Amino acid sequence: MKKVLTTPIKNEDIEQLTAGDIVYLDGYLITCRDMPHRRLVELGRELPVDLQGLAIFHAGPIVAKDGEGWKMISIGPTTSMRMEVHEKEFIKQTGVKLIIGKGGMGPNTEEGCKTYKALHAVFPGGCAVLAASEVEEIERVEWLELGMPEALWVCRVKNFGPLIISIDTKGNNLFEKNKVTFNARKAPIVEKINSQVRFIK
Repeated sequence: MKKVLTTPIKNEDIEQLTAGDIVYLDGYLITCRDMPHRRLVELGRELPVDLQGLAIFHAGPIVAKDGEGWKMISIGPTTSMRMEVHEKEFIKQTGVKLIIGKGGMGPNTEEGCKTYKALHAVFPGGCAVLAASEVEEIERVEWLELGMPEALWVCRVKNFGPLIISIDTKGNNLFEKNKVTFNARKAPIVEKINSQVRFIK
């Protein structure tokens, strides 16, 4: 059965989800990457968007003027690990419930998701135009002075996904779990290869 999260997201909507589950998003999604995280956490500046119960996307979109408004052209995820140092405090201060990006995040985000009940999910790389097609409307933009990639683009989305949960509300981390599995499989394979190429100097 297809699982759709609708903003505002409540704790009970996400507590039963597990790392590895696939979900989709309806409602509000706000792009938010390095500079807004730094402005909030390091500089103490209040965000111009209330993120309580909403979702953010670690992404630098390509956006075009469309009459009086804006049109999303491309919106691919950026590497989430860059926000790792700030994410726990960001979750605490904003009440954001769903963080979307590329690649895994670490123990700081694990603790934030566990303590404040939030999820991190990954959007498949290379699908930026698909993601843009799932943006119904850009309602407004904030902090445009930071430039197009770093601004806060307030979007309404429908069936935004697929989103693979990488960190759940219990702090389970899919990427870290997979690393253990992959490393265990890797050792005998590397040894087998080495045994066959030892003659190469």
